Amino acid sequence: MGFFPDEVILQILARLPVKSLFKTKTVCKLWYRLASDKYFVRLYNELSAKNPMVLVEIYDSTESKSSLICVDNLRGVSEFSLDFLKDRVKVRASCNGLLCCSSIPDKGVYYVCNPMTREFKLLPNSRERPVTRFYPDGEATLVGLACDLSRNKFNVVLAGYHRTFGHRPDGTFICLIFDSDSNKWRKFVSFREDHFTHMNKNQVVFVNGALHWLTGSCSYILALDLDYEVWRKISLPDAVSYGSGNRVYLLESNGRLSLIQISDAWMKIWVMKDYERELWHMVDSVSLRCIRGLVPGIFPITQTGEYVFLATHKQVLVYHQRSRVWKEMYSVKNSATLPLWFSAHAFCSTIFPCD
Repeated sequence: MGFFPDEVILQILARLPVKSLFKTKTVCKLWYRLASDKYFVRLYNELSAKNPMVLVEIYDSTESKSSLICVDNLRGVSEFSLDFLKDRVKVRASCNGLLCCSSIPDKGVYYVCNPMTREFKLLPNSRERPVTRFYPDGEATLVGLACDLSRNKFNVVLAGYHRTFGHRPDGTFICLIFDSDSNKWRKFVSFREDHFTHMNKNQVVFVNGALHWLTGSCSYILALDLDYEVWRKISLPDAVSYGSGNRVYLLESNGRLSLIQISDAWMKIWVMKDYERELWHMVDSVSLRCIRGLVPGIFPITQTGEYVFLATHKQVLVYHQRSRVWKEMYSVKNSATLPLWFSAHAFCSTIFPCD
């Protein structure tokens, strides 16, 4: 151990899976100190963020239970559980290794957890009064999670139409923001007429200190600045068209907003080069002829500058941009009742604390 400088050991440890990393901490006091250092935690998280994965909830109709799988381009497929929460939950949002989950039996109960370290935080009650609730089904229309690695904090956003018990909804759009530093919720009110599909609600992107959703009509991106608590509309690239066989998805690519448009024969990828000026640049155009039979049910989930993860009804695929090669990473073995893309989230393995 004495033959290697601390920095070399740091670089080696920073490339280990979380479980293996925790085992190395018991080797000696030196390694325990290195792996517990704030600089190392930041280094580990930054490297892990460059290796995005796909997290999918698989529902087994024969046993009436669900499980979580993680599809990693480097290490393959692994399975893990959220049983440490001791609650039946569904994953509502994912960001930089943390998950925001809502309780299934108890509406309005939310957790933020790190499934790799099995740490979690039960968020305080977000309701101001028991007579107010989100409309129409008692849950927020939009759920967003912003995990800021540079500031070592996270925010949870619940946004939707509120109504007072016994009254009709009046179009008021309530936004609740939980701040991990203060351990409190704060609220502001606006009036919106934006609509979202299931996929639009699931694919929320955190970049530039804001959470971003693509509206259901795919006419613009709706962004919430977490520091200034203001909503902003961001235009799409002029060449993007929705409808007539075209589908549009919002993703993140190396810290930038990205759009992927899928048609019957092509997948086109744009990246926002200038956030303030809203300047987009098309970085790739991919022929879909070799997977033509899968195109109607294919959805991009996450990407880097080197590969794109996509989910179909029963498969998770990866497309390598340099080699132009498609590869199947995972295939459902049982009769899942829901397509994989319905419950797929971008994910990365970090040691970000959430307690």
